[in-house]
Amino acid sequence: MSRLSSLNRLLWDLVELPSINPSLEYKDASLTGEEKVAIYLEDLAKASGIESKRMKVLPGRQNLILRLKPSGKIKSRIMLTPHMDVVPAEPDAFTPKIKNGCLFGRGACDTKGSIASFFHAFLRLSKETNRPKNTEIIFVGLVDEEFGQAGSRLLAQKGPKADLAIAGEPTNLNVVSAHKGNLWIRLSTTGKAAHGSTPQHGTNAITRMSPILEALTNDYPKLLSEKVHPLLGSPTISIGTIRGGSQPNVVPDSCEIDIDRRTIPGETGESVEKEMRNLFRKLKIKSPEFSATRSVPCPPLDTDPSLPLVQSFLKASNRRTTIGVPYFTDASPISMGGTPALVYGPGNIAQAHAKNEWVSLKEVESAEQAIFRFISNLE
Repeated sequence: MSRLSSLNRLLWDLVELPSINPSLEYKDASLTGEEKVAIYLEDLAKASGIESKRMKVLPGRQNLILRLKPSGKIKSRIMLTPHMDVVPAEPDAFTPKIKNGCLFGRGACDTKGSIASFFHAFLRLSKETNRPKNTEIIFVGLVDEEFGQAGSRLLAQKGPKADLAIAGEPTNLNVVSAHKGNLWIRLSTTGKAAHGSTPQHGTNAITRMSPILEALTNDYPKLLSEKVHPLLGSPTISIGTIRGGSQPNVVPDSCEIDIDRRTIPGETGESVEKEMRNLFRKLKIKSPEFSATRSVPCPPLDTDPSLPLVQSFLKASNRRTTIGVPYFTDASPISMGGTPALVYGPGNIAQAHAKNEWVSLKEVESAEQAIFRFISNLE
């Protein structure tokens, strides 16, 4: 441990602190909750004289808000917003290991690598005498990203607002300005139950669902391919679950499927339902019942890459252009609240939630340097 740099030690300590999202109903409550991570970061910040505040989000769960005020009048704000929760893992996953320049452990990639790089740069700037004169830097440790994004949604609702937020996620150090949104849609068909020996007396709800499945599998993707976003490509659909019937000798009177529909900017739940109903009508298929199975909106992210602060961050991170990604992040709820948002961080999304999750220490260091260059050169 004595050989670790201060940045790597910070990451090691963060991975050692279990913070499984309690909403995911893990078997061992001692490994759940973000509070241990929040206390650890808060203590380090207070030792450097940084102002700390909590925002109550859910019972026993609070966003951590740390403010680095400028020497002069506040004219702009930047927020660094990684999330503190992780997905479930066995207890030994919280014993970090370093091998071949990578740190292994639950959350190393998603997203304690981002927390370490963002917070270390933030702390380093707090010790500089030549800090931005008119820009307040705010570090926000968010709760609940891995379930319902309650932390980022409340932050968007209650503030603080900023001129730019950078959400920490594994992007391989690419700067993400756009990502797809997410709709969970349930389609239901109904029929009439009857004994399996006399199916002519009933109406089979599964049979009614069959042409709908065929249309969504064969015809709908072709329709979606006609819509293309420059960074995100086309929308997608995936049929995730199907349920129907009770036993083989009963004609099923109900059937339902759950759909994951990834959206691009310009699409809404209403427009997607209308689009699907029009397809069914065109194919002469009786339309099913529609219902949403998510209680909160998950729209796509589409931040203007030409914004001056986005261009400044591209320069600081040694990137020429922004990219788009298919997965959903806290950046979307934050942008819904009026703060333009980017996604950035060390690690590969393929490692997120993996059994042997890891992050490259070189990438963590590069991310820290990029964040520091960005925030230290603000006005």
